[in-house]
Amino acid sequence: MKTILGCCAAILLTAAPARAQQAPIIDRAEFMSDPEISYPLLSPDGQYMTFLKLYKDVRNVWIKKRTEPFEKARPLTAETRPVASQRWSRDSKCVLYERDTGGDENYHIYVVDPKATGIPASRDLTPMEKVRAQILAVPIKTPNEIVVAINDRDPKLHDVYRINLGTGERTLVRKNTENIVQWQTDLDGNLRLGMRTTRDGGSEVLKVEGETLVPIYSVNGDEAVRLIRFTADGNAFYFASNKGDLDKMQLMLFDLKSAAVKVIDKDPKDETDIAETVFSDVTNELIATVYVGDRRRFYFPPSSLKRDFEKMKRQLPDVNIFFDCRTANERWWLLYVQDDNEKGSIRLFDRKTGKVEYVRDAQPGFPARHLQHAKVIRYKARDGMEIPAYLVLPKGIPAKALPSIVMPHGGPWWRDQWEYHAVAQLLANRGYAVLLPNFRGSRGYGKKFFSAGDKQWGTGSMQHDVTDGVRYLIDQGIADPKRIGITGMSYGGYSTLAGLAFTPELYAAGFDAVGISNLITFLNSIPPYWEPWRAFYAKHLGDLNKPEERKQLMEQSPINSVSKIRAPLFVVQGANDPRVKRAESDQIVAALRDQGKSVEYMCAPDEGHGFDGRENRIAMYVAMERFFGKHLGGRVQQDVPEAIQKRLDAITVNVKDVVVSPDTEGKSKAATR
Repeated sequence: MKTILGCCAAILLTAAPARAQQAPIIDRAEFMSDPEISYPLLSPDGQYMTFLKLYKDVRNVWIKKRTEPFEKARPLTAETRPVASQRWSRDSKCVLYERDTGGDENYHIYVVDPKATGIPASRDLTPMEKVRAQILAVPIKTPNEIVVAINDRDPKLHDVYRINLGTGERTLVRKNTENIVQWQTDLDGNLRLGMRTTRDGGSEVLKVEGETLVPIYSVNGDEAVRLIRFTADGNAFYFASNKGDLDKMQLMLFDLKSAAVKVIDKDPKDETDIAETVFSDVTNELIATVYVGDRRRFYFPPSSLKRDFEKMKRQLPDVNIFFDCRTANERWWLLYVQDDNEKGSIRLFDRKTGKVEYVRDAQPGFPARHLQHAKVIRYKARDGMEIPAYLVLPKGIPAKALPSIVMPHGGPWWRDQWEYHAVAQLLANRGYAVLLPNFRGSRGYGKKFFSAGDKQWGTGSMQHDVTDGVRYLIDQGIADPKRIGITGMSYGGYSTLAGLAFTPELYAAGFDAVGISNLITFLNSIPPYWEPWRAFYAKHLGDLNKPEERKQLMEQSPINSVSKIRAPLFVVQGANDPRVKRAESDQIVAALRDQGKSVEYMCAPDEGHGFDGRENRIAMYVAMERFFGKHLGGRVQQDVPEAIQKRLDAITVNVKDVVVSPDTEGKSKAATR
């Protein structure tokens, strides 16, 4: 997401003269396999480095001494389901990691001894069935304990526990009976704040006072608030908000004694919300802020580390830097450095010398030289609003009359940014112009831009922004109007279905991954732990309990406009997806089939909201390549490893076998014969 560049003899190349200088086809596994090394971390004592790497074709935790070469690393876990994340305990005695089962997103927290020999057995610290656990805090003062949230008592709400890493003993800290969607501890791990949604879709921050929760700060449904971190003395906390007259989210400090709010930092360019903050765990100073406009921008406010980070940035200009991992004494900082056409590299910054040392590429040998950098573009939507976007083009051929694919991002309350985008680079290498639009409703550009997407799915301005982006490419002469495709995952999958249903004249093909086909059944089947957010969905998507909004949701559901779809569609689904249930894909596949439309279907029995397993993931992109190559004319890598083809055959569904039975609540029960 590791293979060698595909041999030209094994690959079909188009012989058209215009493509004579085109970059060679790169093996799809180079794009879609996990990086050889990802998510590296230093132990707090600086003795070890852990990272994620495949073990028996599954993403697991590996470990080595910091000073050892990577060839000396050994697997620390042997999970058969990919590890989602990992972190160290504060005393460097334990490694914690999370994984779910079959993509169900019921993440459990595991602990393993990093100094044990061989591949040691790990312990599940949250061994309850059908629960979702999340780490809230790994306190410095109590390194043998972590604070976690678990929805074991009520699947809709997460209670707070302390867990002893040695014994596994769980101690209840607080039951969640107040619809809290986020808890916040201070730096010592004491539970101090909660946040819940309000009836208008806004948010309310509450202070923990014994058994009571006291409201101290609130925002309405058009505003936002994000809790960040407490000060060392516990008397104040940092948060981000755009309350009142503010459009962009700013970094603020709330004094719990006086209730005074102080602005700490805001975007000097006034372009975007504050994206990230970095604090010292030694001095508790704010040492960096990050804003994401066209590119990531770093600022270093006055602190004891300011000169150090300025030295670092001078040695690493014009790249994305992620620098949140450091040793407890903050001498060593592990950096992940990435350009937008490669998977990145690991660097080590030594504050004592001020030098940045190259450690290793995330994927050695990755052929970045054959890939283009993304272009930052702006285009005007039909109502005049400016839409920011990224355009990835094939390398070595003119950007004229190309087959083109638009890729709306997921969320939809998310955004694309200037970074490595595996799918976009794969498709560009196959000869497509790829547009990544940040349509209105995308996060990060301020509340005015975000709120402009309220209830604008499908037939509204969110989809119009995608359509207008395609028309921009056509008007610029970049895109061949007869060879336009659309693809995306999650909301991007919904946008794919909406594009084919509501602008059928525009697209020649659509590839939908875990997309919503019916907004009514989707809202009736959200995971239980999303229930506290239902007011947010009612505000920004639509309220099922209001007849006029329910009617609009039905009109915005692609399932109800299947008769308008002209272009071939490929649908991808994970059978265990807890967010977008399998019924969403089954019902539109069945409807298209019954109307004699062109539809293909893939459903993996061991996946959820996206394909995490390597073979499943590569098989999906084999299908995408073939599908778009057939309908849009891009290049296709012909060779497919036997194991991948076998997996592709296994997860391909015969559309004749899909059965859908709606129940009286408008939910959908779907199955295959």
